[in-house]
Amino acid sequence: MEFRIERSALTDAVSWAARVLPVRSPVPVLGGLLLETGGEGGPLRISGLDYEASARIDVDAEVARPGKVLVMGRRLLDICKVLPEGPVECAVEGSRFTVSGDGARFGLSVLPLDDYPALPPLPQVRGAVDAELFAAAVADVAVAAGRDDTLPALTGIRLGLDGDTMTLAATDRYRFAVRTLPWKATAPGETADVIVSARRLTEIARSLGRSGLVSLALDAGSAGFEHAGTRTTVRLLDGRLPRHEKLFTMTDPAVAVVDRVRLTEAVRRVSVVADGDSPVQMTFSRADASVTLRAGYEDDVASQRLPATLEGAEELTVAFNPGYLADALASFTEPSLRLLLLGAGQRAMITDVAGTDVHRHLLMSVKPQLV
Repeated sequence: MEFRIERSALTDAVSWAARVLPVRSPVPVLGGLLLETGGEGGPLRISGLDYEASARIDVDAEVARPGKVLVMGRRLLDICKVLPEGPVECAVEGSRFTVSGDGARFGLSVLPLDDYPALPPLPQVRGAVDAELFAAAVADVAVAAGRDDTLPALTGIRLGLDGDTMTLAATDRYRFAVRTLPWKATAPGETADVIVSARRLTEIARSLGRSGLVSLALDAGSAGFEHAGTRTTVRLLDGRLPRHEKLFTMTDPAVAVVDRVRLTEAVRRVSVVADGDSPVQMTFSRADASVTLRAGYEDDVASQRLPATLEGAEELTVAFNPGYLADALASFTEPSLRLLLLGAGQRAMITDVAGTDVHRHLLMSVKPQLV
């Protein structure tokens, strides 16, 4: 094997494929990246996998001699990062893979190809979704996913398909985020309901380009994504997330409208005196057209008053975990937000001011504290 490629292109490709490599593995070859070249003109294909996910990327390269080699992926990435800018020459020389450019030269031991497992095939393609829209939707809901690995299903994002609508949802039992977006199914009436690791799906979404369509593939055990020369698969999680439809049905709530940026800044500001997870209290007043945020106890307190409208009640006080509230607010981009409130210790929903069902974030209000 021998090929020539720009340093930046090689670094980007190796970095993209190395995302799936395990930090530690009892099987040394799983720390490797497989580099393959075909005939003259390329491309160079770089692949990596672990027990949960796989990644493959094709990148243009000038191929002088076809072949394939398996080398330690993270070591190759470290080398790529310190190579001088410009063209890079790569070749297999006996039991060594060499990388050189502008006078710098590195050698890497070659791993045994016979011990390397085959990459899983891409499942059946079900349709395609806009890359930028999908990445934004994943980011919106991922903040609500659980972190406790003893409850694997809650660490995932539900990916639901129903006709021309895709639904993403996540919950850690204390909050619940849901985002819907359009997508193009390959067949009419396409349906699916699976759970994908939130960490893995976030990594995949971040790695996608900001334009074009992402092909979505699904089977009984895995999900696959293909976009602009990249392909990745991830194992599905077992179990199901709670359905959100009943939770999101709120009867006769009070409705508040407030500026998103000002509310986000106020939460960040008063949370400075909130020890641990002590709540941020919000008191809405219809007569004053305001909301007052308070946090802290005894002499260590903070407050801020903002303009806000309230309908359905004369006054209402709710309180939230400051971290959960900040995460929820950060997932929105609209100038103003609409809060549907049932009262202290009950559900509260944040949505856009138009009240659409495109993006909704449910939080549990906690008991307000005296401040």
